[in-house]
Amino acid sequence: MNVYERYAPFIQDYIYRSGWQNLRSVQNAAGDAIFNTEENVLLTASTASGKTEAAFFPILTLLEENPSKTVGVLYIAPLKALINDQFSRLNELCEEAGIAVSRWHGDVAQSKKRKLLHKPSGILQITPESLESLLINKHMEIPSLFGDLRFIVIDEIHSLLRGDRGMQTFCLIERLCCLASCNPRRIGLSATIGNPEDAGRFLAAGSGRGTVIPAVDGGREVWRLSMEHFFNTAPQADEGKQLTLKTPRLEPPTDTAPKAADPGIGYIFEHTKGKKCLIFTNSREECESVCQNLRQYCEVNQEPDRFLIHHGNLSASYRESAEEEMKDDDSFLSVCATATLELGIDIGRLERAFQIDAPFTVSGFLQRMGRTGRRGNPSEMWFVMREEHQEARAMLPDSVPWYLLQGIALVQLYIEERFVEPPRMERLPYSLLYHQTMSTLASCGEMTPAELASRVLPLSCFHRISQEDYRLLLSHLLEIDHINRTENGGLILGITGERIVNNYKFYAVFRENIEYTVHAGSEQLGTIVKPPPVGDKIAIAGRVWAVDEVDHKRREVYCTLVKGNIPAYFGDVAGDIHTRILERMHTVLEESKNYPYLMPHAVFRLQEARETYQKSAMSVSPLVHLGGKMWALFPWLGSYAFLALERFLKIRCASRLGLKGLNSSRPYYMQFTMQVSEEEFYAVLAEEAEKSFDPLELVYPKEVPVFEKYDEYVPEDLVRKGFAYGVLDIEGMKQRVLSWKS
Repeated sequence: MNVYERYAPFIQDYIYRSGWQNLRSVQNAAGDAIFNTEENVLLTASTASGKTEAAFFPILTLLEENPSKTVGVLYIAPLKALINDQFSRLNELCEEAGIAVSRWHGDVAQSKKRKLLHKPSGILQITPESLESLLINKHMEIPSLFGDLRFIVIDEIHSLLRGDRGMQTFCLIERLCCLASCNPRRIGLSATIGNPEDAGRFLAAGSGRGTVIPAVDGGREVWRLSMEHFFNTAPQADEGKQLTLKTPRLEPPTDTAPKAADPGIGYIFEHTKGKKCLIFTNSREECESVCQNLRQYCEVNQEPDRFLIHHGNLSASYRESAEEEMKDDDSFLSVCATATLELGIDIGRLERAFQIDAPFTVSGFLQRMGRTGRRGNPSEMWFVMREEHQEARAMLPDSVPWYLLQGIALVQLYIEERFVEPPRMERLPYSLLYHQTMSTLASCGEMTPAELASRVLPLSCFHRISQEDYRLLLSHLLEIDHINRTENGGLILGITGERIVNNYKFYAVFRENIEYTVHAGSEQLGTIVKPPPVGDKIAIAGRVWAVDEVDHKRREVYCTLVKGNIPAYFGDVAGDIHTRILERMHTVLEESKNYPYLMPHAVFRLQEARETYQKSAMSVSPLVHLGGKMWALFPWLGSYAFLALERFLKIRCASRLGLKGLNSSRPYYMQFTMQVSEEEFYAVLAEEAEKSFDPLELVYPKEVPVFEKYDEYVPEDLVRKGFAYGVLDIEGMKQRVLSWKS
């Protein structure tokens, strides 16, 4: 079919006004799938390929031909910033046709929400947490809001495939459809899907429809990629050595970092001047530290400040100001950011992305690099790997440049195999089960246990949870006053449960720290955890502030801007690294190939690491003798299989091995002392792995491994079961142990 001719006239006019010569491959493919089938559709195409328009052009055409009596399209995105960005794009597109576009999240005025409730129509954009709030607080309005809902568009769906937040989103979709008696089609959008068939099943779960995954010719991907390594103090890895390999050439620096600058941060400072760049870090603390340093370098060089900051703990005004300033194509500002700018927010003509150390996932690497390269230019990313020099007496594992290996592995896995992390679908999400049970009771009021079970247990993400487990959960919630039984035998929220549900933080299923709001005069800077005493300093918004007052009751901190440089703290962040990444890191050490994107320091640092690998016997055995009775084990396993191995060694093997003092640097290596030989070590592990044992045996006797946000309200037996059967990758661990047998 000719997709362009099928579009509504106002869509054709928009395309003409935009000066497009023809439709892109993804737009033709999406139009064909949406116009000619009644199935769900998963659109996977590279960043900036036009996926949003590809989905909305046919959807809006169908909506104009047959207007919906209620909200016709629900657009779900993982970030408020992404919603705000798409809001202006969709408004421009829909204005001529008179199709309303509304937002619903914490920063939207109540008056605009009331307007939508009064006259629901068009497109509603929302985050998963705001959708949860809507289902609880506007339960009676759901049929009138969504009774004629035609489409649910889920943007950046890859970000929802591996945790409770994604499962929450699909629970909410199923609950909404049940309440509103509607059966909308689901349209998933992503640039980074490794296995589209798995993602398609995830998208379709509970919908009663299949998923069409159109084949899209993405053309040839062109990257500009470099990876450099820095020791934080001199000398660098290549100092005094001859470079024989050809390495990428960089344009000469346009700026000079101060003499005493941290070499890695100085390198970023030099190569961002006169450019518009993103500087990605893996934590909010590092983001603050990097921004502080770069701003100080501007000060030392007597240059205007050219660095902004963007992360989840900053106030909306700070984040949105940074987004707006970056949209100006004539500015040469750079933003220090975390994953908050990883997803599809368009911040104009970005020339370059920097990544400090390696991200945890291939997906994260691709998303971050995909922020650049829009408007016809190749994507460009510069990795900056940083490391301390090791002391002369440091042990072998500390001498391996783990982040450098991880960065190379992420790049090579995608180049060689198009590998991206798959969905995690076989978990036992008891924390989410608690959350959806409380949410359902809060929105629907009194229900019999059977009614409640009939609403919650059929939700597709709970397919592994038995009725017996659910009875156990409900009995426990009665005991702790989270729910009460009425005289009629029904269930309602208890007083304790109401206190939890009525807090706005209930809507999110990801774990949050207790946060304090930080104020400087009338300006709100953002939030921190663990505020210091009055007189001490804090780091936020890329600057340092002296604490004037701490109000613990209201959880507020008042401060004044000062000079200096201190570390920030926003709470702990755990990484989820897939086993394929660790395996590819191992291959990086084993192979002798050169990677064309490595810069001189990185080439020599990798060469050193490979020499260490060959000399230390790491090349012949994952178990390496460090001297005396001390050993190091390099299992090359991802986070959850590594965790299973750690427990397997301590619980099932320790007594037979005489194993003591096991310390881990997850998921890279573990060190311990033992009384047996290398051969006996492998034999004992293989014997124990071949035995049939209950995964619950890998949970310590009195341990309650609280892993997710609401585990503390779940019966201890279920928490243990969820961890043993749903978190630990015991099969992956067993396979690796048995592979060592030979």
